[in-house]
Amino acid sequence: MGIGTVSNQSSTLYIVATPIGNLGDMTPRAIEVLASASVVAAEDTRHTRQLLQHFQVEADLLSLHEHNERERCDGLLQRLAAGDSVALVSDAGTPAISDPGFVLVREARRAGYEVVSVPGACALIAALSIAGLPTDRFVFDGFLPHKRGARQQVYARYLRESRTAVLYESSHRIAQSLADLVEVLGGERMIAVARELTKRYETVLSGTAQEVLAQVEDDDKQRKGEFVVLINGVEVVPSIDVGLEAVLRPLAEALPPKKAAAVASQITGCRKKEAYDFLLSLK
Repeated sequence: MGIGTVSNQSSTLYIVATPIGNLGDMTPRAIEVLASASVVAAEDTRHTRQLLQHFQVEADLLSLHEHNERERCDGLLQRLAAGDSVALVSDAGTPAISDPGFVLVREARRAGYEVVSVPGACALIAALSIAGLPTDRFVFDGFLPHKRGARQQVYARYLRESRTAVLYESSHRIAQSLADLVEVLGGERMIAVARELTKRYETVLSGTAQEVLAQVEDDDKQRKGEFVVLINGVEVVPSIDVGLEAVLRPLAEALPPKKAAAVASQITGCRKKEAYDFLLSLK
């Protein structure tokens, strides 16, 4: 065994990330784990078999997807109980991130089995790292709904969201989805759309929502592939009680902000930080 490699341990569930497009992103550790696992649970066994054949890996494959995950759990837990090692993969990227796997991971942990991550590609993180939008805080909502009304309801969550929002969208709906975004959030909201990450025709469009929508509508190539949509957060002005505002405004004219906030806090009982943040928003 080389430095940094591991042998499969018995009664262990491995969550194995696979490439999202570029086969060069398959890690040596992932190959080793898949080659030595007692069974590989795969979202699509045909897709995974092709991947394993590329890396000359032979494995016992079992399907585990969104429609059969719960019924598969019992059988896989029995194999763990028998001392087998189980590797879980999805069609691309990291299992359980908008892909099957959560139920199996939860049940394996509840049963006391070790669950080990074999990390690698993830479209969510890859898109965040290159989009040019804030990455210190973000919210991920997975795949957007198919129906327009439900999709617009999701976008409405970000009217006052201060974190960068990240979503997945398909080629079938990307143009209409961005049009919905413009309608709900306005054409001036800064966004980025990452397409075909790690693949030959990877592109990242960024700018205002209206600008990105125009680029997607004008170029049919920008409507092909898998998409990650990222939405810049907004600066949220603290909500403030009308009575507190009436106290703060005259104090702000006569006192420095910190002193005004302290006095307002004594008068109204609000937190000094709340009053101070509001005073700063008035400048």
